[in-house]
Order: sequence, then structure tokens, then C-alpha cells
Amino acid sequence: MAFYPTQHELYCGVDLHARRMYTCIVDSDGKTVFHKNLHCTPRDLQTALEPFRDRDIVLAVESTFNWYWLADACDELNVPFVLGHAFGMKAIHGGKTKNDKQDSLKIAQLLRGGNFPVAWAYPKSMRSQRDLCRRRCYFTRQRAELQAHVRSSCLQYNVAAPSGQLRYASHQEGLAETFPTQASQLTIETDIAMINALTTQISRLEKTLVQMAQFDDPGLFYRLKAVPGIGDILALVILYEIGDLKRFRRAGDFLSYARLVPGQHSSAGKNYGSPGRKQGNPQLKWAFSEAVALLLRDSPATKAAFAKMEKRHGRGKALSILAARLGRAVYLVLKRGDIFSEREFLRLPDDARVEVPKPRRRRKVASKAAQPSTAAHG
Repeated sequence: MAFYPTQHELYCGVDLHARRMYTCIVDSDGKTVFHKNLHCTPRDLQTALEPFRDRDIVLAVESTFNWYWLADACDELNVPFVLGHAFGMKAIHGGKTKNDKQDSLKIAQLLRGGNFPVAWAYPKSMRSQRDLCRRRCYFTRQRAELQAHVRSSCLQYNVAAPSGQLRYASHQEGLAETFPTQASQLTIETDIAMINALTTQISRLEKTLVQMAQFDDPGLFYRLKAVPGIGDILALVILYEIGDLKRFRRAGDFLSYARLVPGQHSSAGKNYGSPGRKQGNPQLKWAFSEAVALLLRDSPATKAAFAKMEKRHGRGKALSILAARLGRAVYLVLKRGDIFSEREFLRLPDDARVEVPKPRRRRKVASKAAQPSTAAHG
């Protein structure tokens, strides 16, 4: 975890809430020169900082759900903005007495002492695109829950479940009518209506996000798509969750951020386990786990290497090893501008034969009217 090392003349700590923000400014000697509870508006922030604009001042805040506007306001005022890592700011939550006034003072003092844990403040230029991509992933999970509910209802009432994906109309026709009661039919009809509504919005978001990615960073987007197992959606997630690759000095830093490698606690030569597995970016963890599953489906060489890993480590750990390798390969591809090499990814000798995985075509689902009648074959 990185800490903010730069020295300034004044340090401003903000305890940010939805409507109010307690603001504390201390000088380099630790003396408090400003300490007030303000409204969460750019105007109040500007009024508070105006007497100190001609001095070297920096502002810090803990990473909360609403830090975007504060970062933009500091950018307009030409005040350096530092975002604090919420999990790392244990000094705020460990005292006997805790309130907003003391929290703002502790933030300012941590910043002054060089002990302020830094999180990455996502740049304004692609911030909304990342949020849109996350919203798309949320909608797909909601749709999957609705589909799972329809299938569990089929099992409850002993009704034949659809053979394919419920987001296709051919697998929805006549399904509600097979349920015995009016209430159960209405339940299925409502689920199907929600699935169709979500499918429409998801398709709209995917089309817009691909267009935005081709405009924001087309080179990075297409290099990601060239990696086997990564298509449009996973490339979008990785692109917008990484943001700026330069913030990761080494591949290990990127793997740690993506939750692909565990941490380690040790003291006096003793190992106390690997906590902190939930620290990092869950979206990147999901993206690389999905990419590994797709790579295993399409690549015989990867499937053979995975079989050896599974025999030695077990299935769960083997999948984690492959995901970490894929994450490292993606980092090097993006940093060097190289082409993905499956031979290097699997650490195969130069004389080993590697089959290039072919992209799978999406199977078209025929409509009910176009399907041949079973009576004609009777």
C-alpha cells in the first residue's frame, strides 16, 4: 500500500458525507488554522479555501461513494487532490472517541505525517464510462437471477424447463401457459417481461460502450480483444477498470490489484496465512476468471496444461494459477505493445506445437415457425 509522501505548507482533511463535510486545515507544524462543518457544495469549498489559495495546500478525503464532485472541484481550484484508501485508514476508526470533527483532523494529520494511504483517483475523462460498464454487469446479474428463478419454478411445478437461453423469444413462447395456476403463470410472465426489458437495455449499453472504447483508447481495446478468451465485454471491463496502466509499476502490483495473487502476513519467521483476499478490484477478478474459462473451452494446449495443473494442485488452485498467468500476460501485452503468445503464456518449449484457437461463431437460434415439425417425421 502506497502513502502520500509530498510535503506541503498546508494540509486539508475532509470528512465527507452526503450533505455535509467537516473540513480541517493544519499547517506544517500541526497547528489547526481552519476547522468547520460545511455544506457539500463547490461554492462552500471555494469559500473555505479562498484565504489559503496563495499558499501551498493539498486536500485529502477518504474514498467514499460521492468523492467525484470534490475531486472535480479541487481540479477547478488547482488544488492537489488525494484520495484515501478506506481500508488502510485504520487510524480514523481505532480511537476511543470518534466523530466527524476528529476524523477530519486525523485525515489532515495523516497527510501531514506522510502516513496517508493513497487510493487511485480515477480520471474524469473515463469515469462515467467505467460506471456505465459496471452498471451493465449489474444488469446481466439481475437478468441471470430472473432466469434462475424461472428454471427453479419449473422444477417446483414439475414443468419442462426451456432447453436454451431464456433471453431468446423462441424459448419463451408458451412457457407461462404450462404452469397450473393463474398466480404461477403471472409470476413467469413477469419474469419474462423483466428479462426482455433488461436484454434490450443490456444490448443498448454494450453497443454504446464498444463505440466509446473505440474512441477512448482503440489500440488498447483491440490489443485486449486479440488475447484468446477475451471478447468485447471482457475487453471493456479490463479497459475501463485499469484506466491508466502506468499506475502499476510492476506486473505483481497489477496482479495484486486484480485479486489474482494472495497477500502474506509473517512475523519473526512465522507465516500467519494469506489474508486480504478481498482487497482489490472485484471486476478485474471476475473478468480474468471468465477469460480463463473461455480460454479452456477454445484452446487445446491450455486445456492440456490445465489438466496437469489440476492433477497436481486441484481444480480451484489450478484455475487461480491460470488466471494469474493470464493477468500477467495481459499486463505485459499492454505495457510492451506485444502480441499475446500462448507459448509464453503456458511456458512451453520452442519446439512445442501450439494450435491457434479459432473464434467460435454464435449459434443462431431458429424461430419456432422455422423449426421443422415433429409430426412430419412421425
